[in-house]
Amino acid sequence: MPEWGSSMQQSAVRSIVTCDLEGRIETFNDGAEALFGYSPDEVIGRKRVSLFSPGLIVLGHVNDWLQAARNDGEFSTRTALLRKDGTSFAAQVHITPTYRRFDGRKELIGYCGTTTALPDVDAEEVMPHIRWATRLMAWMVVTRAPFLTATVTPVLIASAWALLQTGIAAFPWGLFVSALLGAICLQVSANTFNDYFDWKSGTDEANADYFVPYTGGSRSIELGLITERALFRLAMMALALAALAALPVLLVRSPGILAFGAAGAALAYFYTAPPLQLSARRGLGELSILLAFGPLLTAGMVYALLGSADTAAYLVGLPIGLLAVAILWVNQFPDMESDAMTGKNHLLVTVGKRAARWGYVLLVASAFISTIVLAMSRVLPLGTLVMLFALPLAAYSTRIVFEHYLDRELVRASKATIKLHLICGLLLVAGIIWSAN
Repeated sequence: MPEWGSSMQQSAVRSIVTCDLEGRIETFNDGAEALFGYSPDEVIGRKRVSLFSPGLIVLGHVNDWLQAARNDGEFSTRTALLRKDGTSFAAQVHITPTYRRFDGRKELIGYCGTTTALPDVDAEEVMPHIRWATRLMAWMVVTRAPFLTATVTPVLIASAWALLQTGIAAFPWGLFVSALLGAICLQVSANTFNDYFDWKSGTDEANADYFVPYTGGSRSIELGLITERALFRLAMMALALAALAALPVLLVRSPGILAFGAAGAALAYFYTAPPLQLSARRGLGELSILLAFGPLLTAGMVYALLGSADTAAYLVGLPIGLLAVAILWVNQFPDMESDAMTGKNHLLVTVGKRAARWGYVLLVASAFISTIVLAMSRVLPLGTLVMLFALPLAAYSTRIVFEHYLDRELVRASKATIKLHLICGLLLVAGIIWSAN
């Protein structure tokens, strides 16, 4: 580690940093500038305090430290921290919660961290123990595994629809597993390509207003969980695994399955990759999500299972595809300013937040209306109308979007829309299977 002043000079420096409840830096004193190497202009309102800790510590310990500070009024520990130049150092950290008086009561608004370096202590000596579960969580963050329901749900819908045609005795379970694994690998590839190119373009670095973990990408590079180069390799590896998983389908079915795989791979890569960068072109990003997580995915799955895909195989994916776009839509609200600054001109940037509320209504309403139309026209069985039981959740998420589109409470709509997508998908699956009996 390079020398940084004398031991006495280092231990005399006292860094004081305050942040809001999401970790966004609000104040940064001279001691913090000297200790971490950043200027106040670089971090205040632009970065989060996670910048100063190795990513595995952030994932495995920081929340516990903050909870202890809330419960006991303060928390102190020795830990390893990071400077701007990437070097680590041992430090004593003291965390206290910060409050304000509101309507006669005390309201938590953030935290204050006071840090002093321990120049005679090696950083490895104070590195907190990292549990295996934390390392597993790190890979889930890198791949954005919790959001794989965006793929699994339409795959289950398509499989249930195929089951209507074959009956359970003739259902090709082996092909189902192969196609499901291939689809999951394609989404992992899309997620990691997305993070890689958003980082390279500066979109992620410009965004300090994201909702963890719903918007702003995985932040895996920023947290030091993976390097740029390794993230790109991971994306390519996931793409290769998707092709490998599709081999049994290719051997059993006709080569037409290659067209679905190629289309999925192209959307996964070019959603954020230049020169197409579909996510930055008004409407093309939203259309890509609709196709990739709706009609294209359901038709590809039906083709893998049955050997052919008619118009109905595409249409069964329309409602869930619209809800996938609704997830993207609501999650673009907090990212809009940074997206606009870096040339990511999606539809929400084009119309603005106020008008975009109606875009959310249109997407959610279209998902329900299309289900009704498909059921009444017998493309979907009438049992799929059970999806209408999710209307109260749709009304709730819509109300949150209209009331909180300008503030941080909008995160409730992000959570609700993800639940809406999953619940509607499972209801569609249940309705299809019920109709088969």
